[in-house]
Amino acid sequence: MESCLACDLASGRVGLPGGRIHETTHWLVEHCVGPLGVGTLVVKPKRHVVHVWELTSGEAAELGPLLQKASAAVAELTEPEQIYVCLWSHGPGHIHFVIQPVTPLQMAELDAFGPRLQVAMFDRNELPPSDAVEAVAVQLRARLGGG
Repeated sequence: MESCLACDLASGRVGLPGGRIHETTHWLVEHCVGPLGVGTLVVKPKRHVVHVWELTSGEAAELGPLLQKASAAVAELTEPEQIYVCLWSHGPGHIHFVIQPVTPLQMAELDAFGPRLQVAMFDRNELPPSDAVEAVAVQLRARLGGG
């Protein structure tokens, strides 16, 4: 298998800003390492899997409630206009769901929303400050019950 950033982050081979935020039997919740803003989370299976149809019944059963719980925690903390929940996957990469709080200021600054906003944020490539990621991770960990 080629290198998988999701697996490297989960194993500690690559540093993870904010550390692990939450963990269930089958899933991990981490702060996004990309330029999608403070409070953006990644929810990914513990095992390497590329396709939703490859999820086990246990993984599938945990997924919906975990996405709802993580989205609610992000909403409570960041008070966004909207929270995007997106599935990203392309082999050899690991599937992961991105939970991204979106504010009117972000949409105005980049004159975009939805997928165009995410593309604009990646094009701008501004990583959130590590101290802000650490602070939000502590607050989210408390809301989600630790990791």
